[in-house]
Amino acid sequence: MTTHEADASMTAQSDGGPTSDGPDSGAAGSTDGVSPDTAASSDRATSSDTTPSGAAGRLRHVLSGRDPIAWLLGSAAALVAVVFVVVDMVWNQGTFIAPLDDVYIHLQYGKQLGSGELFRFNPGDPISTGASSILYSFVLAVGWLLGFSGNGLLGYAVATGIVCTAFATGLTYHLGRLLVGRVVGIWSGVLTAVSGPLMWGAASGMEVGLTALLAVGTVYLFVRECPNGRFRWTPVLGVLLALVRPEGMVLAIALIGAMLWTTLGGRRAGHTRRPRAASWALLPLLAPVGQYLFYWIATGTFSANGVQSKSLMSDRPTFYIGDFVQRATENLRGAVGFFNGLSGQNYAFPGMLIVFVLGLAYLLVKHRRWRSLAIALAVAFAGIVLSVSTLSTALIHELRYFQPFLPLYIVVTVIGLYAVSRLVARGRFRQAALHLLPAVALLFSLMALPQWAWRFGWEAATIRDTNVSVAAWLRGNLPPDAVVGVKDVGAVAYYSERKVVDTIGLTTNGFAEASNHGPGALYEKLRAMPEGERPDYFAVYEQWPGAAMHSFVDTGVFEPQPEMTFELNVPRDSTGWSIVPFDELTVRKANWSLAGTGDAAPVPGDVRDHVDVGSLDSETGHGYTPQMEQPGVQPYTDLRRQDGVIDSSRYILGGETFRVGNLKPGQDAKLTSRVMVNGVEQFVRVRVDGREVGVWDLGPNRDAWRTRSFDIPGEFVTSKDAEVTLEPVRPLLSPYPEYTSYGYWVTQ
Repeated sequence: MTTHEADASMTAQSDGGPTSDGPDSGAAGSTDGVSPDTAASSDRATSSDTTPSGAAGRLRHVLSGRDPIAWLLGSAAALVAVVFVVVDMVWNQGTFIAPLDDVYIHLQYGKQLGSGELFRFNPGDPISTGASSILYSFVLAVGWLLGFSGNGLLGYAVATGIVCTAFATGLTYHLGRLLVGRVVGIWSGVLTAVSGPLMWGAASGMEVGLTALLAVGTVYLFVRECPNGRFRWTPVLGVLLALVRPEGMVLAIALIGAMLWTTLGGRRAGHTRRPRAASWALLPLLAPVGQYLFYWIATGTFSANGVQSKSLMSDRPTFYIGDFVQRATENLRGAVGFFNGLSGQNYAFPGMLIVFVLGLAYLLVKHRRWRSLAIALAVAFAGIVLSVSTLSTALIHELRYFQPFLPLYIVVTVIGLYAVSRLVARGRFRQAALHLLPAVALLFSLMALPQWAWRFGWEAATIRDTNVSVAAWLRGNLPPDAVVGVKDVGAVAYYSERKVVDTIGLTTNGFAEASNHGPGALYEKLRAMPEGERPDYFAVYEQWPGAAMHSFVDTGVFEPQPEMTFELNVPRDSTGWSIVPFDELTVRKANWSLAGTGDAAPVPGDVRDHVDVGSLDSETGHGYTPQMEQPGVQPYTDLRRQDGVIDSSRYILGGETFRVGNLKPGQDAKLTSRVMVNGVEQFVRVRVDGREVGVWDLGPNRDAWRTRSFDIPGEFVTSKDAEVTLEPVRPLLSPYPEYTSYGYWVTQ
């Protein structure tokens, strides 16, 4: 008896028989006249007689061409993806344009990596963590080294995605066949091949196809190696899966748990504990450890720029747990709606999530061999959905974070449909139900597929109309050494061949937090740059993401007349949605002549310290914290010009706390503020090192800032450093002090 024959026998015994569904289930679950479970065991036994032992030999068998169904399904998936490419080219007069600006971010990192610039978005830049897929950057770097450049590298990326998706589709068939039976495998492959959102991602040039292949491939190897209780190649592929996407890391870690369970969990069938094998199963953990260690060494933080920019825990100035829970829950409900087919995006057929859960339950109850896998998949999908729901971008860009895992979602869903068919009476009716239920799902997919292809071309035309057009204009009209500040950084950087500063902070370190705090903090971050590195021009729009830009125009940091304006000519869809968040993007020249004028003290005297409110560096150095009396109200920063001075500020509802230094103990001090109040006289209580000093009248001064001073007697200045607290005179109850704070100077 071969290893797989023994495994098949063991499965039949542990599951209570050939099908585990009763004595009469034999002819009803498979087109061959045998149950799918028996068919799966037969497939395994047959393959073991003709292929080399080990996972590598089995994988070669899968790719050897002896099972034409997998190749037919993979070819069908590739053909559907090619149709998406053709639709894109029809929309764009014969030129392929990526449907998402983020594609060009990957291309730029791949180009730089291939040129010897390790994760430097611009030549000579510091290393940045804007590449959300480390592995995909290296794949694109290989394309650059092979001679692909410009649109050629984009074509290489698209071809890579399509080929990977085709192989993922074939492996989806094999996975379904091994888990339950051939019919489940065929329907899984068919539904994967016609999945509109998956084909959108496959043809986009993003890492969707590669991630899908690694996700399905890792689970497939797990299924192949699980009967022996020893995993040789699953951990190796798990490393790549963890490196290709953060969501892939979640799946890889869940599979580590399944491998440990299988390796160490039981002693049945002669299995003994294998500590060394368990250690090898932990191999995928090297990927996140190495990746985050690289982030820390290169940038000083474990957090990638994308997380700093998009996480609901950091995308606003002040973190409120209630606000976070509300927003994350909204994203979670939206994701569940998409996966359950309740949205207008035609992401899934109605009730698909329920059937998916039934599929997991069926594996848990009827196939005890796959219990660890079923639990791992449940944990992985829950973890992926929960983690993505903590991002502000969770539900945009056609849910691209979820697209790579659709093949696995489809396999388990088809297993759920198979489980439902087992509830039907025996014989031909059960056989009909086995095919009828997936056929209904196929009908929904086929109805949605043309819309997905249309959206693909429509979104690509939108990117051509905006970001690609901006890049072409910059390349033809700006000096080669011009530095350009941007919001959408991908196509502009890749095609313009100009150095860019990403004001959102995905590819330029340190800007994510400033952008999330508002235009005042962003201005301070920009003006703190060396003069030769500040942007000479800005190609930006007003809307989120990123800080609003009207304050830069109002204060004269941007010239009032734009160099060029790009209007969105591609119509929005029926809901008013577009792949870009704006209707107009302008290119403006920068004017830094007043940069830093807000730092000068507005009063005479020996300035001992200055707290520049709105400058994150100054605020951090002084332990500055806005004390908002009403939870949920955000102390956003802004920018204002008055009397030839430009200064940043924060909106305050309550008070502030900060530390000042370089004081002369025992000597009287004067605390001076630049403040604007909304017309009603405002008072705050002043404390120094916790001791009450007095009440400060900030005064009414609508529509202009004023300079206000407060005397601190020397008896309160007991050391070189002091903590100053401004708080409501009447705590808890409104009206709270409401004002705009620009900064504080301490003179003695």
